Amino acid sequence: MPLPPRPLLITADADLLDDLLRLAAAAGNEVDVAPDPIAGRPRYLPAPVVLIGADQVLPGLRARLPRRPRVIVVARGAPGDEIWSAAEPLGADHVAVLPDAEPWLVEQLDGRPRPPAVSRTLAVIGGRGGAGASILAAGLARMSVDAGHRTLLIDADPLGGGLDLVLGWERVNGLRWPGLAGAGGRVDPPALLDALPHRGDLVLLSFDRDELPGVPAEAMAATLDAARRGRDVIVADLPRQLDDAAVLALQAADRTLLVVPAEVRATASAARTLAQVRPHCEDVAVVVRGPAPGRLRPREIADTLGVPLAGTLRPEPSMCRELERGTAPTTGGKGPLADLCRRLIDELMGTRAVTA
Repeated sequence: MPLPPRPLLITADADLLDDLLRLAAAAGNEVDVAPDPIAGRPRYLPAPVVLIGADQVLPGLRARLPRRPRVIVVARGAPGDEIWSAAEPLGADHVAVLPDAEPWLVEQLDGRPRPPAVSRTLAVIGGRGGAGASILAAGLARMSVDAGHRTLLIDADPLGGGLDLVLGWERVNGLRWPGLAGAGGRVDPPALLDALPHRGDLVLLSFDRDELPGVPAEAMAATLDAARRGRDVIVADLPRQLDDAAVLALQAADRTLLVVPAEVRATASAARTLAQVRPHCEDVAVVVRGPAPGRLRPREIADTLGVPLAGTLRPEPSMCRELERGTAPTTGGKGPLADLCRRLIDELMGTRAVTA
């Protein structure tokens, strides 16, 4: 009986090959090695994964290797622009930079069967300005971590005031959108998550205080890809005026929550926002935030919009005071917001039936 195909390493760089063989040994997997694309061609398509050294990327283009899934370019240290430019035409899914990407590469080389990673994405968007979407998004992220899920919170609204301020993280070091945009999204998945501000299992990608750029679509795509591989839950706070990056997040979302104050004008504004959201996400539900000065009921708002009611939020004056002092929402895990976020995360992860 023929042996099953093995991962293929293509490189003539002796030091890089030593690193890759060490990682394959750590993964408990045997590999095939070729010094160049021509020598590796017979094993190129059957291999479960192909790792091409940066030294063989340009020869790979000249050899016209066929397109296939799971091709990874591997470099020791920061690769030059010509490597990044050639990776996509070569058909590479990622550029992995050693030593930061070593744990991730061990996972890619691990031939043992394992259950697929389950990552769920929740988008949050305000039905009108000041609806409270950012507070809900931050609360969801914190309660997700409390439930034991590795979580990424994405601040994609450049005019939203900053989720780092909502969390009290403005002094936490790490990569912000301007830095990621400057890299053109060219960051390998494990390195991206490690570079972002984080505390425990909560990772944040937000804006800095000095610049308010839009979010480049390629940077959002790289972030979502990294998060799907390394996080259990992704919570994205999106702008009401959808740009290309927000559309990508909506298309990736398993569910979108539309936050609407219990007011007639807010409901009318939310209807216009909903019209933009619906083409990109099938599962949209409304969260109604009190108070209701005109006694407008949450169910009436949901029926008017034609979407399910995901939940309601009562006013929490004490939480508002704590936010001004830099205390993140749902700290302590008690109160209406914490209860709602806990339930919504359970629904997202399939541990509770979704509210109709």
